[in-house]
Amino acid sequence: MQNAVERELEVKLVLSPERSLPVPARLSYFTDDPYAVHITFHIGSESPVHWTFARELLVEGVFRPCGHGDVRIWPTKVDDRGVICVALTSPDGNALLELPSAAVAAWVERTLRVVPPGTESGLLGLDAALAELLTPLPADDLWMSDPWSQEEQQDGEA
Repeated sequence: MQNAVERELEVKLVLSPERSLPVPARLSYFTDDPYAVHITFHIGSESPVHWTFARELLVEGVFRPCGHGDVRIWPTKVDDRGVICVALTSPDGNALLELPSAAVAAWVERTLRVVPPGTESGLLGLDAALAELLTPLPADDLWMSDPWSQEEQQDGEA
């Protein structure tokens, strides 16, 4: 059964140091994908922009700068209000988002209550999937049996 933790919020898309645009966004966390968080935001294009990255990265980014490469996150203050900056880089373009710290921290806390850190792998069902893959089927008996049984060797030796 999949549980979702979602939060609609307004974020700022930073265009330059002097200019940013408010854009609607949604933070999403799904228990069937327990290591990831998703952010979807609308920038006026035909379809929304969707990013997926490690939940651990956002958890850490609430408190200190982290990440490298495509996703970097750090807390800061803008106009005396706490924000979480999320820098996204892809071949299609770059984006710098400012998310309200209090809303993000509360949402992250909700995800941690739903799936505590260290328990994510239990939700993936890997043990059951491996057991199913490794369980012999009746047809496997043909492959697992010795093709050169003693009886057949005696027939050939006579």
